[in-house]
Amino acid sequence: MEETSWLMNIISNPFARGLTIGIVFCVIIYIRGFMRRRELSKEVERLRTHLHTKLEIDSSDNERRKQELERLKQERDNLRITVQSLNQKPGRKEIRQYFLYQTALDIMFEKAPGFAPAWQVTLKEAESLFEKSEKGVVPLLKRLMPTNIDKQAEEYEKISKISFEDSHK
Repeated sequence: MEETSWLMNIISNPFARGLTIGIVFCVIIYIRGFMRRRELSKEVERLRTHLHTKLEIDSSDNERRKQELERLKQERDNLRITVQSLNQKPGRKEIRQYFLYQTALDIMFEKAPGFAPAWQVTLKEAESLFEKSEKGVVPLLKRLMPTNIDKQAEEYEKISKISFEDSHK
């Protein structure tokens, strides 16, 4: 009985009761804190994996965009080079000049009413001079002998000047 009296003595002591209640209260708070810490660590891990996944997706998307940008830059440069080379081919400048003259003529026909008849007369004279320069032995020989385009153009200009001078004399 003494044992029970000793235990009863401790339980009946107000300090021991307060201490017991405090310890129980601390254990409950500790268990709740431990559970909350586990929940938060799981949440942090979930957010970390989510962030990692998002960064991977963004990284791959950025890499794809960089590759597409490089491809488009290369394509643009290739097209620019192609356009420059096409503009430098023989005859391209002449065709461009022809279109410019044609546009200018169309504008003149609309703006200047007396321009059309004068232009038609001048055009017929130029055609007759051109036909005269194509007839004869020298143009025939030039057509038969293959030369490069630049030499043909120079010879043609010389022949045109000669026939033009002959027709005006």
